[in-house]
Formats: sequence, structure tokens, C-alpha cells
Amino acid sequence: MSHAPHPVVQHAPFPFPDGRFPRNLGAVVQRTVAEGHLPALVVIHDDEGDWLIGDGVNDPNLPDASGIYCISCIAEHDPSVSETADLQPGSAAHRDGPGLPWTVRPFSYEDDED
Repeated sequence: MSHAPHPVVQHAPFPFPDGRFPRNLGAVVQRTVAEGHLPALVVIHDDEGDWLIGDGVNDPNLPDASGIYCISCIAEHDPSVSETADLQPGSAAHRDGPGLPWTVRPFSYEDDED
């Protein structure tokens, strides 16, 4: 995926106007998704207001596995990611494959469940 680099912000007022991701909102995105090697199968909007996008297959916590990317740029490459722009904080959307519907569930980090 090639986009001109531009500044991104970590948070934006939510809910988003027109139900669309703000142009400058950044997200932690697995490089496999950002580079177009695998589809986005997981979108997380955590309790702190951060956004994360993953491939649902590989470990996003490995060194260099993820980076900060413009979420609207990811959604331009995969328009179905835009369907998750209304995802409430503390929620995750999952799907089994590209073009399949998103299923929303509550989300918390594993170490928060202790």
C-alpha cells in the first residue's frame, strides 16, 4: 500500500462525524495488513480510545510486526474496514475472511482479566 506520509494523531473525538474515520487518525496496524499481504480480520477500539488492526493470524506483538498507520488509508485499501468506524470503546470486530460480516464483541487486554 503506498500513501504519502502525513502526520497522524492518536485520538480523535468519538463518535466520528459522518461515521467515518478521521483522515489523520493513527492506529497500530500489523504490517501484514498495512502492506496488503493479509486482510484485516480484527479491528479493536480499546477502552483508552486506541485503535488496532490485525490480520487475526500472526502475533502483533513480535518485534517489527506492527506500526502506526493512518486508519483511513487502511480503509481506502480495504473499504470494509470503514464499517467498524462506529465501534465503541472496549469492543473488537472480528471476521473470518474478506467480504464476510464483522462480529462485535467486548474487548479487554489479556492481562486486564486477572
